[in-house]
Amino acid sequence: MVPEMSDHSGTSSLSEDSTQRPLSRRQVFEQRQKRRSLLIALASSLAVIGLLVALIPQTPGWYKVKRSFFNGPILDETFPALLRAFVKDIQIFLWCAPCILVLGMLLAICRNVRSPLLFPLRLFAAAYTDIFRGIPVILTILLIGFGIPGLGMDRPWNSPYLWGSVALILAYSSYVSEVFRAGIESIHESQRAGARSLGLSSSQTLRHIIIPQAIRRVIPPLMNDFVSLQKDVALISLIGPIEILRQAGIDKSKYANFTPYVGAAIIFLLLTIPETRFVDHLMSRERRRTSGTAVR
Repeated sequence: MVPEMSDHSGTSSLSEDSTQRPLSRRQVFEQRQKRRSLLIALASSLAVIGLLVALIPQTPGWYKVKRSFFNGPILDETFPALLRAFVKDIQIFLWCAPCILVLGMLLAICRNVRSPLLFPLRLFAAAYTDIFRGIPVILTILLIGFGIPGLGMDRPWNSPYLWGSVALILAYSSYVSEVFRAGIESIHESQRAGARSLGLSSSQTLRHIIIPQAIRRVIPPLMNDFVSLQKDVALISLIGPIEILRQAGIDKSKYANFTPYVGAAIIFLLLTIPETRFVDHLMSRERRRTSGTAVR
């Protein structure tokens, strides 16, 4: 029993020594540099914020700006209504996003078909993306949101929620399709050749080999597009629906004060900042993976 205990303690001490290896001089230097850079960045940020906090209240018009944009009592009164209106933005986003993904992927596949027989599909997809990427989103919403209901159709086919959502789907699917197309074209041609050597058809190669890899590569830029979509949903207010931007405008007129717009901005920031940081994390992870620095 005693030798076994000594062997066990010896192996445990060896494992501890192996896991607690001293850092090399280069690693120690890099850690010091990172710590120094972090302290400098923190100090400079605090200095800038301190200067802004100290100097802005000294400007002649600060009192009027504070009363018009940062009125606490008005913010307390209007914030619950803004939150209720923001639920409508989230609903529009949730039914637009899946449609955009499906339509964007179909357009990307059409842009990448290689059969001469399907060339009209490729031409249509190219024209579609050129048109809707070339027209500003706000103009697309105005043209579709006011134009199609003008045909005199009955409800629900004249709903501004419906046609505002359709305008967002048409506009953003053109951007998303280009993201998907870039992901598909980034897959090396050897992947197609290897799939063909295994007896897969072109459609099977696309479905089982190319698209899964392409989707993984384009998740970060796709997330960026959907962060933008979440903000651009507010543009639907231009054709009538009462969502957060329209509600802020109503409250602004009611109180003759711009604080409701600040409240709407706060709500958007509470949602988009975590989304943006998550996108940055995904992009950083993908960059480490593709550059090989994360090899263990």
